[in-house]
Amino acid sequence: MRTLITTAFVSLDGVVEGPGGEPGYRNSGWTFQDVDFDPAAYEIKGREQGEAAAMLLGRVSYQAFAPVWPGMTEQFPAYNAMPKYVVSTTLRDEDLVSDWGATTILRSLEDVAALKEGEGGPISVHGSATLNRALSDAGLVDRYHLLVFPVLLGAGKRLFSDTDKAKQNLKVVESESYSNGIQKLVYEVLR
Repeated sequence: MRTLITTAFVSLDGVVEGPGGEPGYRNSGWTFQDVDFDPAAYEIKGREQGEAAAMLLGRVSYQAFAPVWPGMTEQFPAYNAMPKYVVSTTLRDEDLVSDWGATTILRSLEDVAALKEGEGGPISVHGSATLNRALSDAGLVDRYHLLVFPVLLGAGKRLFSDTDKAKQNLKVVESESYSNGIQKLVYEVLR
């Protein structure tokens, strides 16, 4: 069984929308505003790229990343080379870019569950707020890699839904605080 890892930049109040500067969101780019750069806080990002065997994205994140990441050969060589899976009910094969490696469209959470049951290494989920909420609610996430930024954003897409569901316990397997106020929190989901 493959491990499904959600990796996210998240505000203290749970917002994941617009961390890198995506248009259309009032606080877009909040990971780079008023937070001093500390390279130690991003060490986990390099580890994630080395550990992941596949990338899982929702449609919106795929359409944001696909035109940009293939050209970022120095920053994302492993991500660019690995298989990608996009969860979407509307995306068509002809909508996929041709220069970002093998990409498969999954139509449902059942398809994601089947992918997890197969052979292979960890699957990393990037961006994809709506998908992350659905994966969490369905009990498909095995680990969370969170960089929590010292900012409250109020409105925005959240990492976790407000669905009334059974309690899900987590185990902290790694944590660290950095000079710029970012907190690294790595949780395993206890089953």
